[in-house]
Amino acid sequence: MAALRGPAGRFRWRVRAVPGGARGTAGRQCYDLLVIGGGSGGLACAKEAAQLGKKVAVVDYVEPSPRGTRWGLGGTCVNVGCIPKKLMHQAALLGGMIHDAPHYGWKVAQPLHDWGKMAEAIQNHVKSLNWGHRVQLQDRKVKYFNFKASFVNPHMVCGVSKGGEETLLSADHIVIATGGRPRYPTHIEGALEYGITSDDIFWLKESPGKTLVVGASYVALECAGFLTGLGLDATVMIRSVPLRAFDQQMASLVTEHMVVHGTRILRGCTPLRVERLSDRRLQVTWVDLASDKKDTGTFDTVLWAVALLVLEMKTKEELWMVGRRQLGFRPGD
Repeated sequence: MAALRGPAGRFRWRVRAVPGGARGTAGRQCYDLLVIGGGSGGLACAKEAAQLGKKVAVVDYVEPSPRGTRWGLGGTCVNVGCIPKKLMHQAALLGGMIHDAPHYGWKVAQPLHDWGKMAEAIQNHVKSLNWGHRVQLQDRKVKYFNFKASFVNPHMVCGVSKGGEETLLSADHIVIATGGRPRYPTHIEGALEYGITSDDIFWLKESPGKTLVVGASYVALECAGFLTGLGLDATVMIRSVPLRAFDQQMASLVTEHMVVHGTRILRGCTPLRVERLSDRRLQVTWVDLASDKKDTGTFDTVLWAVALLVLEMKTKEELWMVGRRQLGFRPGD
């Protein structure tokens, strides 16, 4: 690839043949705007540009999670965030109202929740939203590509389809709106092999059963909250303080409310390893950072919802030291 200075001092780009490059690609397609990412931001950007008369394309591809979970157009909020989360919270709230109904004179049987039926309804609703986004793009004459894109140069990407076919797409302007994905604490033995993340919890066909949620973020607490509300045994493991970026008085009210309603919270603890038992359940070993004592528990599911700080730790020792500092311990204590 070479940069050539063109009229008015601007740069033009010339692509040279590169070994291992986009060989066998379909013909190049040119656009005014190319958006990489089909989430809320990317779709809004693409539709707005199209309404202004620009020729627009959207490239979106979901890399399957380690558990193999994948989904359609719409990004995190539609597929593994706001929409399914709120629907599961609504299911939990309905169970709570049925539980409270006898106190108001209603004679109702004790509720028994069917995870599979709920999951099927939620997933069908999400799929209808995926289709709706595709129709909206089509109505605005925005071209949609289910490709995984990589840059060839500042004005060109190579998109690779599921079948391996490559297509070159060029544009005057390219917007990166790829969002983010949950990540595993791979320094913890068994975390990747046996755990799931929020990418998977909303697409489970069967109930997660007794669940350990590791993390103190709002994602962790929300997931534990609706699992408890659906009648499941849920435990949250918190390394230091809950909802670190939020007002701590409010954070305390949230966790106190969760405990009153049945969620178990393990404070000042961090997991060391996850093992699969002969009965297919998961045994988690953790350490209490204040006492340095180890403990174990058995769960059906381990859900990772850890903060970035945890993900950046290189070793268990570093994680242990950070946890002790955040609890107020000094070196040598």
